[in-house]
Amino acid sequence: MFGFVRGGSGLVCVALAVLLSGCGSTALNRAPVEDRGASAPKSVVVMDARTQAVKQPPGFENAGKPGYYTVKPGDTLIRIGLDAGQSHKDIARWNVLDNPNKIEVGQVLRVVPPVSSEAVVVAVSKPITTASVASAPLAAAQPPAKAASAPVAATSAPAAAVPVAPPTPAASAPGGDEDLGWIWPSKGPVLTGFDEVKNKGLDLGGAAGDPVMAAAEGRVVYSGEGLRGYGKLIILKHNNTYLTAYAHNQTLLVKEDQAVKKGQKIAEMGSTDADKVKLHFEVRRQGKPVDPAKYLPAK
Repeated sequence: MFGFVRGGSGLVCVALAVLLSGCGSTALNRAPVEDRGASAPKSVVVMDARTQAVKQPPGFENAGKPGYYTVKPGDTLIRIGLDAGQSHKDIARWNVLDNPNKIEVGQVLRVVPPVSSEAVVVAVSKPITTASVASAPLAAAQPPAKAASAPVAATSAPAAAVPVAPPTPAASAPGGDEDLGWIWPSKGPVLTGFDEVKNKGLDLGGAAGDPVMAAAEGRVVYSGEGLRGYGKLIILKHNNTYLTAYAHNQTLLVKEDQAVKKGQKIAEMGSTDADKVKLHFEVRRQGKPVDPAKYLPAK
């Protein structure tokens, strides 16, 4: 392109040509940098796809809220119900579980009854209804000749009624759940006492086939052997506060949802999932194990 030129100036021209050629090749070698820049968004797309692929467990938005429970490894709906003081069937219904036997770790379950909107409406409307009924007869009953005394009667009547009406239900409410008139579920001796960590109830001795009786009136919320460590088990729900559990039976005599009376024979003593014949008896107050000896009468 430049040819051969004699002399020093010719050599300078040749050197310049070589330098210009090198600059051109350097510019061409920068193309891959532009290609890498163009491919950068692809990695972002892949990361986004992976993020979107992470599946959250059902009910995760309620984790940590009062009245909800996060499923842990080894949990079953029966165990959760016992610890929450609820029927496993109720928990399944509240959470609309298609298969109550299939729950996953991390799943968040409602373990308290949902608040009914109808109850709220009734509670709000009752005072309004009472006030209107009380005032209407007073206005209609006053004769025209005694109109001057009407305001006094209308003012005094509601004032006397307001403090008297509420105390009656409030005074009778607390004793309902607490006073159940407990009886011993078995006539056998106490083999092992209550320990909050090691033994969450009482172990009562006896012979195989001895009667096991309901310690108080209630409803059967579980009858089966699906809870490891308890053998053939019956759980009774007595009210919104108390459950009782009767474990290691050889025969179960009642079914779920059946109402039972205090003292009714509900099972026969056995040794299922135990080292000897015995009845393991638990009292649960709002799901928490408490010492049955504090509720049962002295033997």
